[in-house]
Amino acid sequence: MMNAPFFKFGLFGDEISLVIAFLIGIGFGFSLERGGFGSAKILAAQFYLTNMRVFKVMFTAIITAMLGIYYLSVFGWVDLSLVYSTDTFLIPQIVGGLILGIGFVVGGYCPGTSVVSFATGRIDGLVFLLGVTGGIFIFGEVFPFIKDFFYSTPMGKVSIPEFFNLSYGLVVFIVVVIAVAGFAGAEWVEKWMANKKGEN
Repeated sequence: MMNAPFFKFGLFGDEISLVIAFLIGIGFGFSLERGGFGSAKILAAQFYLTNMRVFKVMFTAIITAMLGIYYLSVFGWVDLSLVYSTDTFLIPQIVGGLILGIGFVVGGYCPGTSVVSFATGRIDGLVFLLGVTGGIFIFGEVFPFIKDFFYSTPMGKVSIPEFFNLSYGLVVFIVVVIAVAGFAGAEWVEKWMANKKGEN
């Protein structure tokens, strides 16, 4: 019998869902800080290939969540059709991802890690967070002029299994294999960069 997502099955209302979201956010922020993601040096090291912690931790989180949701759906405890996902607007989201990536490289943070950094008293985290806030304001002001582009190339709610006409289980397996290969590759890159530095 399906009984999750809990909110969609009426186990609690909007008010409780906000409290739960707040608590999950606190836990997520704590985990990021404990993982060292409140430091721009560690985050920036990802792009210099000297510390692949970001890749490994985030990929681990994705794999864990994916396997958990998959097996819960197989056991009949989660209705995947009720799990929220946003619509896909292919080109605008690719452009947005590139802009976010550039900001990540330049500032050393993403929006989430900047909050973690600020919460622990880092000035660069505050500066980055102010930049994020300013960017949101600017986006809101120029949105009427880019609205057509923002809603261009719509694909609706689409998932990888649906798009490639593959079974969910097969996609899960493929992603796990990619993750294992990625972890091995990340370890190799870190060792290679360390040896390269040692030679210099």
